[in-house]
Amino acid sequence: MKFATKTIHAGISPDPGTGAIMTPIFQTSTYAQEKVGEHKGYEYSRTHNPTRTALQNNLAALENGKHGLCFASGLAATDAVIKTLDPGDEVLSTNDLYGGTYRIFTKVFQKYGLQFKFVGMSDAESLMPYITEKTKLIWIETPTNPMMHIIDIRSITQMARERNIKVVVDNTFATPYLQRPLDLGADMVMHSVTKYLGGHSDVVMGALILNNDDWAEQLTFLQNATGAVPGPQDCFLVLRGIKTLHLRMQRHCENGAAVAKFLAEHSRVDKVYWPGFEDHPNHEVAKQQMDNFGGMISFTLKGDDVDEAMAVMNTFKYFTIAESLGGVESLCGHPATMTHSSIPPEERRKSGLLDSLIRLSVGIEDIDDLIQDLDQALA
Repeated sequence: MKFATKTIHAGISPDPGTGAIMTPIFQTSTYAQEKVGEHKGYEYSRTHNPTRTALQNNLAALENGKHGLCFASGLAATDAVIKTLDPGDEVLSTNDLYGGTYRIFTKVFQKYGLQFKFVGMSDAESLMPYITEKTKLIWIETPTNPMMHIIDIRSITQMARERNIKVVVDNTFATPYLQRPLDLGADMVMHSVTKYLGGHSDVVMGALILNNDDWAEQLTFLQNATGAVPGPQDCFLVLRGIKTLHLRMQRHCENGAAVAKFLAEHSRVDKVYWPGFEDHPNHEVAKQQMDNFGGMISFTLKGDDVDEAMAVMNTFKYFTIAESLGGVESLCGHPATMTHSSIPPEERRKSGLLDSLIRLSVGIEDIDDLIQDLDQALA
């Protein structure tokens, strides 16, 4: 089954009771049992819900995985993964990652005896000085948020497998339309489903996809035991959004490429961070592990003036100032004060995240309108 067909059919079948093409919203907390202990696979909706089951199966198929689990947010999914570790275990993560991930690692789990190291991941060799016998997990984002660094998933997973270290890839920016980390050797994929998978800025959700049965059993237990699950209405909205994922991502990529090239040629723009440029670090890796380069772009203005960056953002008409990304509408954000404000300034600067950096989530509007908006704002 090809990807576009998977988005519409994988893990989904017409409702057996009514023949409904769309998966019904099973808006129920509990289920009738025929006898004590005898039921149709559903007892309580925190544990299982048919709408959520359909979505989990669909997501697993898109990532070529065996098990899919959905959570109330991307951070709830991250929380579940880290809870499978033990005190004293160490986690390696990139020094350029989503601020919420950094926050939950350092402010929530570190006090329970877990250790986190944030390092550059330009290649597998760069990780070697930081690996110890206590290293149990490597957490990757690629492309990274917001500097758009590309991390070689295959080389890092090969190195990790030799040392019995698990690798989780946050695939939010790329989506399975552009990149499938399990096929490259990763042990697990994490998504903020809120973003491109939902695609319409109307739901908050997270997901994990993996093949390992034992790890999936642990995570399924945590999903039920800690209760951070999405409701059936949210699952329905994501199922609906995924049906056009391939179409939306194609347009995101086309518009993203046009915006990146416009910014790179503009006299007021200093640096543009987009993996589609040939001079982008690890561009060749991006070509190998991604099918296209996505619609996420970051850039700085000449002079590194924070006030000028703010003025540009305040002048946009179509690029709306907002948290989040991946919706059909174009958004702009200021990572230093928004998505990455929980990361200390000195740590942000180490990864190149300047206070004047602007991050764009390029939507699927008419590209002429988006370019005109950029042009008038930069003027």
